[in-house]
Amino acid sequence: MASDQDHEPLADAPLPADVVGLLEGIGSTRAIRRYRDEPVPPEALRAMLFAATRAPSGSNRQPFRFLVLTDGPKAQQAKALIGDAARRIWGNKRTNDGYDRGSGVVEDSPKARMAATMQRYTDRFERVPVLVLPCLVRYRDPSPLEGASVYPACQNLLLAARALGYGGVLTGFHAMVEAELRELLEVPEGVFMAATITIGKPEGGHGPVRRRPLRELVYGDGWGVVPEWAVDPAGTTHTQAGPPKDTTPMGAAPQEAERAQ
Repeated sequence: MASDQDHEPLADAPLPADVVGLLEGIGSTRAIRRYRDEPVPPEALRAMLFAATRAPSGSNRQPFRFLVLTDGPKAQQAKALIGDAARRIWGNKRTNDGYDRGSGVVEDSPKARMAATMQRYTDRFERVPVLVLPCLVRYRDPSPLEGASVYPACQNLLLAARALGYGGVLTGFHAMVEAELRELLEVPEGVFMAATITIGKPEGGHGPVRRRPLRELVYGDGWGVVPEWAVDPAGTTHTQAGPPKDTTPMGAAPQEAERAQ
């Protein structure tokens, strides 16, 4: 284990300067799955994890922990375990979701591009520069709300990566091999393994992030009531992804269902 003395020069150094502003970073932090074959330097990792650990958590208990794996023996084993799981998960999804049917066979369609990106990502998973396994140290029984004390830290990590010219993506690929990872990395019982995040220098570019129009996602004085100010900035591009606009919330009463339409 490295001592504090080993990193004294880093401890005295300020955090690196952002390459983008906060709002621009939020608007352009896309899921990055294609990375250059180059390591992420310690000063960049330090800045990203510093940002991640500034995230809020319930009662400021800070139960989040991050396993950061780069190129050591255990890192290679962990990448191999998750890489195998990723290929199996993606293979099933590719078949079940019809990525090789319909528009998926049309060259350069959004569906075909996503399939190609995911195939390359999973095929080359062992080569990702950085693998981060965010965890949560439980201090009470599992709760649907406990993610609020770890996932904001994950988003901080991805935003910090964007701010420094790197990129990443969050998945749940670890879940299929969680038992093996726990044994390999000596993760204690009572620790929730929350996600798989990969990080590296992008082969392509960032952003802009495409989402549904603001008016479909933001309400004012009641459900479905769109405030006048819910207008996208000029030049915003949108995606067709997401639930149908007339989706009724599960379990809604008849009158609520009418209102949701």
